[in-house]
Amino acid sequence: MQIKIKKLKSNAKLPKYHHPGDVGMDLYAMETVTVKPGEHYHFWHGFALEFPEGYGAIIMDKSGISKAGLKSMGGVYDAGYRGEYNTHLVNLSDKSYTFEEGDKVAQLVIVPVVIAKLKEVQKLSDSARGEGKFGSTGRK
Repeated sequence: MQIKIKKLKSNAKLPKYHHPGDVGMDLYAMETVTVKPGEHYHFWHGFALEFPEGYGAIIMDKSGISKAGLKSMGGVYDAGYRGEYNTHLVNLSDKSYTFEEGDKVAQLVIVPVVIAKLKEVQKLSDSARGEGKFGSTGRK
């Protein structure tokens, strides 16, 4: 699949896969910033994408950064979006974390999606799980 990318800022480091078969493209910081415990920060990436309908782009955690206590607050980009991509991170740890310009922040995963048609009904069919919520399968 070919995806069009437009660089919006001259210092943007474009996303890329690092190894053959990787699922996520790394996204990079465009500035040096320290995210203190409990703080939220939006990293702007300086690019926009164009990909076909039937696909979406999802911002996901980098494992090394999540081990340090930083969490991506999600982000789903629709095929029709042409604006600048960004990553919203929150520092859930008790230590500050510094990103240098060019450091990896998160990863971008392109996924096929199904566009559902919803049909309102009065009753849903029975299932083995039923309305079982959290912990419905037990501890073992």
